[in-house]
Amino acid sequence: MIIKRTGTVLALLLLAMLIVLPLLYVCMTSIWPHGSLDLLAPIRTVLEKDLTSLFTHSLMLGVWVVVGSTLLSLPLAWIMAKTPLRKHRWLDIVLLIPFMTPPYIGSMGWILFMQPRGYLEQLWPAGQWISSHFFSLFGMVTIMSLHLFPFLYLILRNAIEQIGGNKEEAAAIHGASFFYSVRRVMLPLIFSSYVMGALLIFVKTLAEFGTPATFGRRIGYFVLTTEIQASISSWPIDFGKATSLASLLLMVCLVLWYVQSVVVRRHSYNLVSGKGSREKIYAHRSWQQAIAWGYILILLGAAIGIPYFSIVSASLMKLRGNGLAWTNLTLQHYGELLAWGSPSMKALLNSMGLALLAACLAAALGTWFALTIGRSRRLPQRVTDMLSLLPNTVPDMVMVVGLIMLWNAPWMPIPLYNTYGMVVLTYVIFFLPYTVQYVKGRNGQLDESLRQAGQVFGGKPWYVLRRIMLPLLLPGILAGWMMTFTISLRELVASLMVLPPSMQTSATYIFAQFEQGQISLGMAMAVVSVGLTTLLLLLVNSMNSNRKWNA
Repeated sequence: MIIKRTGTVLALLLLAMLIVLPLLYVCMTSIWPHGSLDLLAPIRTVLEKDLTSLFTHSLMLGVWVVVGSTLLSLPLAWIMAKTPLRKHRWLDIVLLIPFMTPPYIGSMGWILFMQPRGYLEQLWPAGQWISSHFFSLFGMVTIMSLHLFPFLYLILRNAIEQIGGNKEEAAAIHGASFFYSVRRVMLPLIFSSYVMGALLIFVKTLAEFGTPATFGRRIGYFVLTTEIQASISSWPIDFGKATSLASLLLMVCLVLWYVQSVVVRRHSYNLVSGKGSREKIYAHRSWQQAIAWGYILILLGAAIGIPYFSIVSASLMKLRGNGLAWTNLTLQHYGELLAWGSPSMKALLNSMGLALLAACLAAALGTWFALTIGRSRRLPQRVTDMLSLLPNTVPDMVMVVGLIMLWNAPWMPIPLYNTYGMVVLTYVIFFLPYTVQYVKGRNGQLDESLRQAGQVFGGKPWYVLRRIMLPLLLPGILAGWMMTFTISLRELVASLMVLPPSMQTSATYIFAQFEQGQISLGMAMAVVSVGLTTLLLLLVNSMNSNRKWNA
């Protein structure tokens, strides 16, 4: 018991130092600007520096992306839950591709497709009027909605599937039309799930950096995240403005999380009970089925086809000026990219090395925290659980600002800032929740009798952990390791903010090549990065579905 309590205290102290302290440093720096407490200092800084438009832009973008994601995901969720097309579960995997694609890569694909004399005009010259109107807030909302809608779709589809057919049949018996039943039965029952998904998308939009940094800068639409990055990365450095904007962004996100919890608590309904219920499936006529398939194919074409067509095409072009032609295609850029000793190869190896270190550290720490949390029966365990998941609820940009401020502080005895170790630490903090969740879920499936059996036969705690628990927890550990490794390979925000000046990763290489006009090399790196992460995620899926891992 003493050992468990000591381990819990050490876990809490480590989480406080790695996660809580940077966030507190951001808040304290923003409200203590000149050696005295000023709670309104962040707002005053924003007003004095005329940054209110950034705040307004971020909020407007969040609202419109929620609207766009809703319009895309709600019909799709109904089709995949209430029509015969629901049997095509492979579509769920395909629909996750936009969400798993790094936003900055998808945004670059759309820019290449829609820009003047881009791929759209080359394939369809009459489409010039579309591209001329695309570079606006509408285009930015479209790109971000197509990236985030799968998240809301999965939440809504699961909520609709839980509605038993008896409720809709009862409404029909009392004379309700189809649209009346949808409006008065289905929508109220899925309201809490929708609010949860919508607020999550709103928070993700506020915290997004990739699309605003690529597409937003092109149209002159600046938001909080891009201004925070510019304040710290460009001369003159303005930490006061960065911490003020970061603290406001953090405050908005925390308020939204609280609103979500209140709404979900007040508008939740028990849809699954011990009494069986029959699902209601709406039969489709041939023309209705054609419309449903057409909607899905158009959505997949816009979310996956267009950006990936542009990325792959750009990576194969000899000269951009010659446009799309078979004679203008080459694999030369891939050869240059993978040439040993080239800057691109060094960037790719840097990404793999940093991701490898971060994945190993995150797997070790996440396993320790998950075992410390256990079944969350005591308050210290619940606090440990909450702190370990905090990086998933805080915008990445805010966390990076806090880490930079903390580890660059004059009193910090460990000179970690501006080193490779700082990058690894940032990756570990960002993706630690994945390992904690995977291992915690796996640990929750193990019966306590397994530990007790080891102790009955004389096994000491370390022996029981090493020979019984860890082999059974290995699938969760490997899944967390793989997720951390694959996402770290393409991480942009942390890489741009904390990398040493002479170092590049695959993400910063893509971003730099796109900004400097070397698009073919950048897109070739994008294809290689996405290909690597896709293969690794398929490996994770096959390992988790393999029966030999089942306890």
